[in-house]
Amino acid sequence: MKGLPTTIDRIDQCLPQTQCTLCGYPRCREYASAIAARKADINQCPPGGDVTISALAKLLDQPRLPLNENHGVHEKKQVVFIREAECIGCRLCIKACPVDCIVGANKVMHTVIAEQCTGCKLCLPVCPTDCIELLPAERFEGTASPWPEFTSQQVERARRDTGLKLDRDARRKTRPSPGKRLSDRNRLKQGILAAVHRKTRSSDLP
Repeated sequence: MKGLPTTIDRIDQCLPQTQCTLCGYPRCREYASAIAARKADINQCPPGGDVTISALAKLLDQPRLPLNENHGVHEKKQVVFIREAECIGCRLCIKACPVDCIVGANKVMHTVIAEQCTGCKLCLPVCPTDCIELLPAERFEGTASPWPEFTSQQVERARRDTGLKLDRDARRKTRPSPGKRLSDRNRLKQGILAAVHRKTRSSDLP
């Protein structure tokens, strides 16, 4: 049974889940935690703009503030598009995407699932061939969210997929690398061979 929403949960619900880092935090959830701890102001989310600021001001009973443009300006949503003929399959954009909306494999051209793209732009600076461009976002069918350019399904999916990717990355960091696993197997194999050798030598003694 799920517990009641925490203050951080309620603040996070006021954020559009673009995961763009413009607020100064690595993900929307961390920004929500910082607001709850009074370490960040409510006006640091350019994609959320006035909608987010008004919702946070009401939730936290704080004065409404203008968007802090040191973090950027509110822009019409865009999504990324990969010019596949120029893609070298380096996977850097896949690693940079916080919501897993880019698909592809090593040395195989990548493509973007436009409906899942939040327009965070984090893939742009890491592309070595500059084959990623921004296009106007389409409107997809779904339940309206507080942000006109996002459906509620897109917001919830972005929140979920970000959490799943963070969990997956954390698990990957705790796993031994393939090289270490191979090294461990080799050490085990050498230990077994040494034990067999010792046993063989002892059985040969008079």
